[in-house]
Amino acid sequence: MNRYISDLHFGHANIIKLDNRPFASVEEMEARLIENWNSVVQNGDTTYILGDFCWGKEPEWKRLLPQLKGNKVLIRGNHDLQSMSAELRNMFQDVKDYKEIRDNGRLVIMCHYPILLYKNSFRPDTYMLCGHVHTTIENEFLEQWRSEMWAHHNSHGKSAAVGYGHIANVGCMMPYMDYTPRTLDELIEAFKW
Repeated sequence: MNRYISDLHFGHANIIKLDNRPFASVEEMEARLIENWNSVVQNGDTTYILGDFCWGKEPEWKRLLPQLKGNKVLIRGNHDLQSMSAELRNMFQDVKDYKEIRDNGRLVIMCHYPILLYKNSFRPDTYMLCGHVHTTIENEFLEQWRSEMWAHHNSHGKSAAVGYGHIANVGCMMPYMDYTPRTLDELIEAFKW
């Protein structure tokens, strides 16, 4: 099973305040992120981390990754390490800046940064997953864009089943994420696509 999450920001004390995360300390946040991850991810699952995994240097990454179940794919974000030792890189199934996969016959496009007009954006079986925008004004713009695409499309008598607006911020702090990796089906349900 595939799962998706971004912007965990392990080790980043200031992100607690910036995102209004419900944690008193970095240690409490780390414990909750690990607990939530391991409560849903099975050893055979693959979790796609859409950027900003850890605020720390390579030793922190090596300490955290073995504590998380399943296979891991990193879609690099702006706060991720840009160069890694072979040992660290081998802790991931893959490390990319952009990736496309099939998830139960559906095309999933992943990038840390939102791509509003992504490949096949008009198709009902295509989904763009991103992070980066947290709960900022940029995320508000993303939400507005999605709702306007749906409204414009529907006002022209076309079915909402067409994929315009199938874009989701999978930042861990979003209410539908609740600091837990989610499946595509869970995201589809959350957005009523």
